[in-house]
Amino acid sequence: MLKQANCLYGPDDSMMPVRINLGNFLVKGFKKHGDKVAMMNAETEEQITYNEMVQAAMNLAVSLVRLGVKKGDVVGVCSESRLENWPTVLGIASTGAVITPISTAYIKDELKHVLNISKPGYLFCSKQTYQMHEAVFKSVECIKEIIFFDEERPKGALYYKDLAIVSDGSMIKENVNIEDFLAVEVDGVADTAFIMYSSGTTGLPKGVMLSHLNIIATCTMPDMCDPNLNVLQITPWYHSMGVIAMLLYMYTGSEIIFMPKFELDFYLRSIEKYKIKKLLLVPSVILGMCKTSFTYDVSSVEVIVCGAAVLQHDTIQAVRSKFKNLIDVYQGYGMTEATLLISLSSYVNRQKCKPGSVGKINYNTIVKIVDVETRKPLGPYESGEICFKSPSAMKGYIGRDKSEDFDDEGFLKTGDIGYYDDEKYLFIVDRLKELIKYKGYQVPPAEIETLLLQHPGVRDVGVVGLPQAMAGEVPLAFVVPQPGACLSEAELQTFVADRLSNPKHLRGGVRFVEKIPRNPTGKILRRNLREMLKNEKKTLD
Repeated sequence: MLKQANCLYGPDDSMMPVRINLGNFLVKGFKKHGDKVAMMNAETEEQITYNEMVQAAMNLAVSLVRLGVKKGDVVGVCSESRLENWPTVLGIASTGAVITPISTAYIKDELKHVLNISKPGYLFCSKQTYQMHEAVFKSVECIKEIIFFDEERPKGALYYKDLAIVSDGSMIKENVNIEDFLAVEVDGVADTAFIMYSSGTTGLPKGVMLSHLNIIATCTMPDMCDPNLNVLQITPWYHSMGVIAMLLYMYTGSEIIFMPKFELDFYLRSIEKYKIKKLLLVPSVILGMCKTSFTYDVSSVEVIVCGAAVLQHDTIQAVRSKFKNLIDVYQGYGMTEATLLISLSSYVNRQKCKPGSVGKINYNTIVKIVDVETRKPLGPYESGEICFKSPSAMKGYIGRDKSEDFDDEGFLKTGDIGYYDDEKYLFIVDRLKELIKYKGYQVPPAEIETLLLQHPGVRDVGVVGLPQAMAGEVPLAFVVPQPGACLSEAELQTFVADRLSNPKHLRGGVRFVEKIPRNPTGKILRRNLREMLKNEKKTLD
């Protein structure tokens, strides 16, 4: 009946509907913003208003139901960032079906793996994506229908606009009236709205199930977004920082300028052109701007929100020197399994951030720091594993018992090490998990190790992250060659690059060793490998 002494409690005065369909919730929320521009493509200047988005979403939802899409079906979205993405998301959710955003960057085996996890019966994709992955899409039995965002498509294939926009020959003959629109009823707590993908220490991605309530709870958190600040967005729309953050911003009525692909000079030019006030970034882009000389007028920028890794104080100072009217760099801490965020320094009231901190605990969230061995809750300045409980905490992983990831009190174990201070600010220290964080992507060492062991010249291998200022960490492999094998670093780097997606490439290089340190059960002692890297650096210094 009493709060636990060694827990951090976020504010609990936000209200959220529990049983409503996410699609219905977003349609009604977006409709309030009327003819305000919701999104604009920075390259083409194409744009869509909130009213246009809502109308296309309702039309699409009705068309999908007529096609046979029903509650519980899984619908994939695999495309570069484009305006059609968001009416599609709203429309799918309104049918009670499950949305699964799929990375366009997946290599063949990765793509097959995630499709076999979520088993989408329908797939929305662009011409570009289809050309990249046609063979895989055709090889999986689950996909019954592919719907194209582009008019140029295979003969007989469905076209997005024929389902969402009223025109001659379209499936929808008149626009759906919002007063007549009713999304399919769901149980907001129990029913899945999204399947996202999060890499684990075992290798390939796991399917993260997010409920309708998980998303709604994130969108309704107060003080998370100032709609008066337009946003320049570059995060891909298959990543939680891209998908969920955009839903949050649009629910509050923000105007979002997005770039389908990132290029630093064009990014800075877009800040000047559109007078951007807020940037949502990862550390690698921030560091890139700090190291680049430019003459663009970026004086409009008031707020930078940074995720994926903690920025050091000297980096923040360098950012301030580039953006003269910047109030501060606001840092947050989250994960796909938390829907989006666990903590954040609030910028809505323009408070200054505490250096090194990832802010205070979010609304309706409880965090405890526990001793890794005893699981006992710890007090201020004591480092341990971060665990949290929240309406935004995932339902669980597909095909995996919840007891593996949640403790007996219902707290989700993050695998991250941190502490809080006496003012209840949260700080991240290290990762208990073995994932390598490259530019915000989670890279599982086990996946790279499994691949390298398939090389005939590799006897044993261990992969760790090599710290790098621009990227956070880059994968580095310690390799034991087979007796008599003549291996080179370049050969193994190419071997990996040809078979795994970009973040998993061996940018840290290869070190040839006589033995991989392992414990008595055979588990790689990565701490020892990291120590070897530290000693190597000391020797070079």
